[in-house]
Order: sequence, then C-alpha cells, then structure tokens
Amino acid sequence: MNADSRLLIDCRNVRKMFPDPAGVPFAAVDGVSFRLSSGEIVGLLGPDGAGKTTLIRLITGLMKPHEGSISVLNLDSVKKSRAIQSSIGYMPQKFGLYEDLTVRENMELYARMHGVSGQDREKRFRSLLSMTSLERFTGRLAGKLSGGMKQKLGLCCSLISSPPLILLDEPTVGVDPLSRRELWNILGQFSHEEGVGVLVSTSYMDESAYCNRTLIMYQGRLLVDALPADVIARAEGMCVTVQTPEKINTRQFQSRLASMPGIINATPQGGTVRIILPPDHPTRQKLEEYHPQPGSPDFSDGFMTLLAEQTDPAPEDIPVPEGKPLPEQAAEGDVVIRVTDLVRRFGNFTAVNHVSFSVRKGQVFGLLGPNGAGKSTTFRMLCGLLPATSGTLNVAGADLRTAAARARRKVGYVAQKFSMYGMLTTRQNLEFFAGAYGMAGKERKDAIQAMEEEFHLTPYMDSPAAHLPGGYKQRLSMACGLLHSPDILFLDEPTSGADPLARRDFWLRINSLAEKGVTIIITTHFLGEAEFCDNMLIMMDGTTLAEGSPDEIRKHAPPREDGAPASLEDAFLAITEQYMKKGGENS
Repeated sequence: MNADSRLLIDCRNVRKMFPDPAGVPFAAVDGVSFRLSSGEIVGLLGPDGAGKTTLIRLITGLMKPHEGSISVLNLDSVKKSRAIQSSIGYMPQKFGLYEDLTVRENMELYARMHGVSGQDREKRFRSLLSMTSLERFTGRLAGKLSGGMKQKLGLCCSLISSPPLILLDEPTVGVDPLSRRELWNILGQFSHEEGVGVLVSTSYMDESAYCNRTLIMYQGRLLVDALPADVIARAEGMCVTVQTPEKINTRQFQSRLASMPGIINATPQGGTVRIILPPDHPTRQKLEEYHPQPGSPDFSDGFMTLLAEQTDPAPEDIPVPEGKPLPEQAAEGDVVIRVTDLVRRFGNFTAVNHVSFSVRKGQVFGLLGPNGAGKSTTFRMLCGLLPATSGTLNVAGADLRTAAARARRKVGYVAQKFSMYGMLTTRQNLEFFAGAYGMAGKERKDAIQAMEEEFHLTPYMDSPAAHLPGGYKQRLSMACGLLHSPDILFLDEPTSGADPLARRDFWLRINSLAEKGVTIIITTHFLGEAEFCDNMLIMMDGTTLAEGSPDEIRKHAPPREDGAPASLEDAFLAITEQYMKKGGENS
C-alpha cells in the first residue's frame, strides 16, 4: 500500500458458521484475514462452496461474523452496517434490476435511493452511459436487454453514488467474452481514474489478469493472497503438451490422459493436450511415447496445482473408456440433426436469420455467440420447445414442424440454471421426470437405479434437491436428462460459474457419453471448453458468422504479439469485432 492509498477493507480472522443439511455446524468462512486499499482490483476465486459469496456478504454487513472483525471504510461491519451499505457499491449475483423499467428509469431509481440529484446526477449519468456504451439504449426496458447489457446496467446502478469501494459477486457468469472484456475495462477505468477499490469474485481463471492481487479460497479458508504471477509460478515446470496421435479424436485422447495417476489437469488445445503433472511423477515415463514438449503454465494451472495440495485431484466416480480411442469417424457418418434455412421472428424482430448446420451421431457440437446472438432461440427450437417461423429442423429422424412429440422422446435437456424441484428429494425428482418421459413400472425402476449408480447419487437419494452440494445438483440434472436414454442431449450453459475442477469432471462425463454414441449440443460462453467440441457455430444478431472445427475457427484469429498459438477466444473476438465493424449491431 503506497502513501496515497486508503485502507478500504480490513478483515481479521473472520469466521462464519452455518448448519449443514444434517444440522451439524461447519465454517463457511474460516479465519480469513486480508486488506484491500483504494485503487486496487482484487480477485476472489475458489471452487463451488469455497465461501466467496459468504465473505462478500459479511463485508457488506448483510451478515454478522461469529468470530473476528471487519472494518469497511473505517466502519465496523456489525455496528455500522447500514452506513457501510449506503457508502459502497454492491452488485450481487442476482442484481435487482427492474425489468419493466427502462435503462434510464432504473438509473434514476438507484440515484434517488443514494441521494444523488440535480447536476451531479446528470453528469454521472452521462459518464456512466458513455463508459458502458448504453447511451443508445436509455429508453429500452431492462427486461429486453441482453445478458451482457444487463450486467453493464447493474454496474452503472452500483456506481451512481461514486462509491470508493465496489463489491461484485460473479458479475461475468453467463456473459460472453466480448462483454466480459468490456466489463473489466470499465472496472479498470474506475479503479485507475477515480481510485475505486474493487473486490470481485469470479470463476473465470483468465480474469485474474485484470487483478492486482488474487485471493484463493477453499472450504472456507484463504489459501493464498498473492499476485497472479505468483499463482502461475506454482505450476512452473509441471506443464507439458503432447500431440494427439494421427486420426485420433483429441477430446477422447484428453479424457484418457486426464484419468492417468498424478495428472492434475489435462485440457485439449488444437491438436494437442496440455497436461499439468509434477516433474518427478512416474506417469511422466508413460507420456514419453507421445513426445511431450515443455509448455508455459497459466493461472488455471496454478489454481489447480494449489487445489491439488489440499485434496486428491483425481476424478471421482466418472467412467473413463478403457483402451486407446478409436479413429475418428468419416465426415459422412450418420447425421442426427439437420437444420436448413432456419428463421424465427418475434413480431418485426428476427432472432434467428436463415441458419443452417448439421450434426453427426456421437459428435459434440457447440453453439457460441455473444449475449443476444440467437443461440437460446435456436436451442429452444431444436428441443421442440419453440416453433420455427420457417425453415426445416430434422432431429433424431423426425421433422420438428410435424412430429415434435416423437422427436422429444429421443432428446434430453439440461437447463442453464438448476431446474429440479428443490423441495422434492433426489429420488422424487427422478421419479417425476421418469413419469414425464412416459416411463412406468419396471422400466422406470430400472432407469432410476441405473442413474443412481452411474452418478453415485445413493448418499443423497432421500435429501431435498435444494440441499445438494453444487456438484451433486449438476449430477442430478444430468441424471434426469438421461433417464430415458436419449440419442441427443442438449446442454444450456452447463458449466456456468463452475471452477476448473468441476468443469474438468463434467467434460469427462460428456466425453464418456459421446463415445457411447450420444450426440451432444452445448451452448457455452467459456471459450476454453469449446476446445472439447468437434464442431461449432458462432452466431451474432441471429446470423452465422463462422462454422467449423476448433482448428478451423482458430484460423480467424490474428497472430499474437507474444508468438503464442492463438486461442479460440482470440478467434471469437476477432470474428465478432470484424462483423461489428462491417455494420452489425449489438442488439
């Protein structure tokens, strides 16, 4: 902290207890101490359930610690909680925008709440709207904004009172890479120009690059308070890349490598797999046949290495196919989804504009694009939940315009947000969805038992779904989507908000399903996991901007200044920015 800095947060040995589902107390935040000063951007990271949201709520004064103390703006978080809440900016995961009010009306409401009026208000409005590029949308209802624009509006409302400190809880979950970059640029500008202190929790490891420091939590404890470079250094000497054998699917190759003893993480990257493995581990010898080359670790690698010091990182309860993967299928394999000239209009607005693509059996196909691109609308039409205005959709051998019910019997769907019935137990949810699929008697009983065994749900079969740990909620969602053994599985942002460990385990399950012949259609905003897709479609404003394999999409990216291989995120940003320069609009 330099001489001009002001101490904004001082947490000392903070502890917060909660009862678990069985009523046994546990520490959600356990002895956490750290400081944050003006002009600093500090990232708060950790796996699901690490205690990040609880810590932020303690700092705002919305909760009281059981032990320790928190000083915010030199105010005690227990005795002066209201004064703290009126002096800081706070953007929770579900920010309270009023969807039936316009952009300006939302800003006016928050200005009145914070006592900002007159010329000060108008000056602040102009600055915030310009910085977030929302000037053209002041008359639009908040409910009609895309996800990225809603987050920008939420940020505007949080900053209206010119607070010295802003706390943001997962502000970029469900936001596309273009909007994420814009949000971080806005935060950086406020931090640099106005000296605003920023504490932001995130599940995107690459966002650590925007932070001065990072706090990494695990099971309520603060593991490290360090510079991003120091976290990366933890994986130094552990990173190697291996070339995927010729005619072998990289995704299948990766799933086998990830299950090998000692490997902390394995991620596909083009025609290679990046592996994090201690340099003295015996598995290094087994990798020699693939001629491993040294690689440069990133923050995600350091994060996974740190978690591996706390727990066994080996995948649990996940079936990994044995033996070497089979050669890739020929391009003319069985087509199970064919979309031709698809159009969907809502009044005068065209959400999907003449889109065409096809997907083969056992493929993983990604639908990518900025918020508001038309992905969700396309997704809903493919699932038979929304009729097309024109064009044809053939799914699992059925034309959705004439035989939607027959097609739906061959389709499974996992929603973006946990959509199980929270008050029902795991068993009751499985029974309900089995009934919804028309299953009864022995067929239903056998299917439920199979899902219980495959996803290792036995310890939680009689627990309310709302009380399941985050990882088991995802398992239950997947089990309900797979009960009727669908040929095609639709996954809508399934890893939104997930940490690298949960994301790795999820993709091992998806790879296993794909090898059994299940076709996977997935939407995602996390471009790193788009590497797992065999093919993908990038959309914007309802139109197709690019289609192809990860390697084909990557060719759209300009050369990087550091000489490193281009990433899919580089390509995505280049494709969408080029489209906008040619006259496309962010709706």
